[in-house]
Amino acid sequence: MRALVWIVEDTWEATVDEAAAFLPAEAEVTLLHVAGADAEGLAAGARGGLLGRAPRPPHEALGALADEAAAALLEDARERLGRSGVVVERRRGRVEREVIAAADGMDLLVVARDGDHSRLGPPSLGPAARFVVDHAPCRVLLVWPDEPPDTGTIPPPKAKPKPKPKPPPR
Repeated sequence: MRALVWIVEDTWEATVDEAAAFLPAEAEVTLLHVAGADAEGLAAGARGGLLGRAPRPPHEALGALADEAAAALLEDARERLGRSGVVVERRRGRVEREVIAAADGMDLLVVARDGDHSRLGPPSLGPAARFVVDHAPCRVLLVWPDEPPDTGTIPPPKAKPKPKPKPPPR
């Protein structure tokens, strides 16, 4: 079994813990972190548009900081997983697209809910996680990063619209 565990800053501990509990010992595990390039692009545009030329573009510094933070996060995740032979992969780009590309050829993708944790339902997935769950080319293990809400948090069904009255015969 080949498993991809998507590591995100806010939910990585729960994701790793569920992967450790669920995956068999012989599973080939890849830990994935994807850094979006949004902040760097904004910084580069702002610097060029507002301040003119600069000796060292700030987006390069932001990229270096993001790479350091991702490396540290993945190392913490590897230690928490407690397995040998774990592959670590860092990517940069459109997060949801990079996760799908990395999941190609995998048997399982482990993903944490990243939206509203106070109730059950679609808002418990953010846009990137929703895209990944909908487009994953493999099975998906979707985990709650904390205790799942009670089933009483499911919204009531929408009321059926009343049928329109038929016009009187002519």
